[in-house]
Amino acid sequence: MRSAVHEPAPASPAVLSPAADSGAGPERRCILTGARAPRAALIRLVEAPDGQVVPDLAARLPGRGAWVAADGAMLAEAVRRGTLARALARAWRRPPPPVPADLAACIGDGLERRFLARLGLEHRAGRLLFGAEKLDAAARAGRLVALLHAGDAAADGVAKLEQALRSGGRANPSSYRLPIERERLSRALGRDNMVHVGITDGRAAARVLADLARLRAYGRLPHARTSAPPEPGACADPGEGAESGIARGAAQANEGSE
Repeated sequence: MRSAVHEPAPASPAVLSPAADSGAGPERRCILTGARAPRAALIRLVEAPDGQVVPDLAARLPGRGAWVAADGAMLAEAVRRGTLARALARAWRRPPPPVPADLAACIGDGLERRFLARLGLEHRAGRLLFGAEKLDAAARAGRLVALLHAGDAAADGVAKLEQALRSGGRANPSSYRLPIERERLSRALGRDNMVHVGITDGRAAARVLADLARLRAYGRLPHARTSAPPEPGACADPGEGAESGIARGAAQANEGSE
């Protein structure tokens, strides 16, 4: 069965759509577009105790929230033009709340942290496979459910593993080039020079690919902080604890939505 490397396409929910992977869950309406979609395909916003708008990426904080499409470019423009503040005012029936100028970048950073945290959890559970030789053997044996490549992975290395994946005989094998480079991938997994990651468990693959779907649909923003921690007063996900690194992100990634 043929496999295909899916290249990252900013704000392209048609590829590995989170809505497609979320099942027939409850739907919510985007306050910006009016379109309805499963919660996994949207971003929930809530009002913090200080009145500022913050993202609730796990969709589990108390209080009244509002949902927006997971489209970083659209959200950044809505913040810049004041459209988001006015939409929130209508949804919450109150004066327009203060919206941080970097809200869209904060959400992009948070989605990336959640994805890397999910990989860390699956790694500790023994459901990931690393190393070119091990991945090649597992792919040819049909043991890989999904294959991930760092964004800066060399084309020849990707092609070699793709050939092994195609020869494995597993139905619908897929691989994805991540919107994340090897340095951040290595740091997240606590290993050196992480370029390729294999997933050997079907349920683990579904969890990882669901988080990846929302990250890729959201798109890459030019001013996202990525590896830097939120600055004081920045729109950090209030679900984050005081922990640092993957330990903090792992707490966020625990089966987010209700």
